[in-house]
Amino acid sequence: MAVSDQVPTQSGFHAKSTGAEVLADVDLTGKTAIVTGGYSGIGLETVRALAAGGAAVIVPVRSPDKAAETLAGIGGNVRTAPLDLASIASVRAFAETMAAALSRLDLLINNAGIMASPEARVGPGWESQFGVNHMGHFALTTALMPLLTKSPGARVVALSSAAHKITDIKWDDIQFDRTDYDKWQAYGQAKTANALFANALSRRLKDSGGLAFSLHPGGIFTPLQRHLPQEEMIALGWLNDDGEPSELAQQGFKTPEQGCSTTLWAATSARLDGKPGVYCEDCDIAAPTDPDSPMARYMGVDAHACSDEGAERLWAISETLLKAA
Repeated sequence: MAVSDQVPTQSGFHAKSTGAEVLADVDLTGKTAIVTGGYSGIGLETVRALAAGGAAVIVPVRSPDKAAETLAGIGGNVRTAPLDLASIASVRAFAETMAAALSRLDLLINNAGIMASPEARVGPGWESQFGVNHMGHFALTTALMPLLTKSPGARVVALSSAAHKITDIKWDDIQFDRTDYDKWQAYGQAKTANALFANALSRRLKDSGGLAFSLHPGGIFTPLQRHLPQEEMIALGWLNDDGEPSELAQQGFKTPEQGCSTTLWAATSARLDGKPGVYCEDCDIAAPTDPDSPMARYMGVDAHACSDEGAERLWAISETLLKAA
């Protein structure tokens, strides 16, 4: 795929559609889904909507007590299993458990992530945002490939972000070993990686009829902002000086119920059949970024996030990193 494949479908949904609205006519009975980060923020709303639609949902958890508390009010078939995306040993153990427990995996939603966090290292020394947001999910997905490829029509959804516009992959220094760490550059790189991952994965699912997509869920106040001080969110225009949501945030930001809708659309919409690897936003395929638009920072997809060459290059690098972990 390329940026020229980014053609909206006129889905009939919009930026403020909710997950329940997207799934109103979708029957997920008999389907099995895994949702990382499914006990907080938009991940929790994703799990709620999938369970209400009839799917059996597994939520990988790093904090069992917190997960038990937040998932307690959700009906349907929802269960948890331990997983820490920062630990490749934990990822492999989770995948082994799933391989033994499941006969199929229809939906894998790579929703978990960290944003603009202080410099830290995970795994064998990976920069933490790249390590958790990309490498943890890369390890998880590749370990679950036997389940995905034997499940007809399986879909993998990778949550990227408009922050992919910040930077392409820093091919010469992905781990910030030789350059000064910048939390936003690191986050932007990780979100570009999520989009390129879905691009490359779509080719590896083709023979089994599976599909992979990436998406920008929209601006949403969730625990993802936990590393941002209030003064920084004021400087970004998200909050007023009194700490309340700004007019920009009130108009443009989504609720968690609205924030999960593009994930659910990408996971279920027939409009995406035959359109592997595309990047979505607002319950539709995103158009290429219009550099002349005042919303260019927030809407559309940049060409570097749709590059087949970049996707394959990142996949090869990721395989090498994982083998050494």
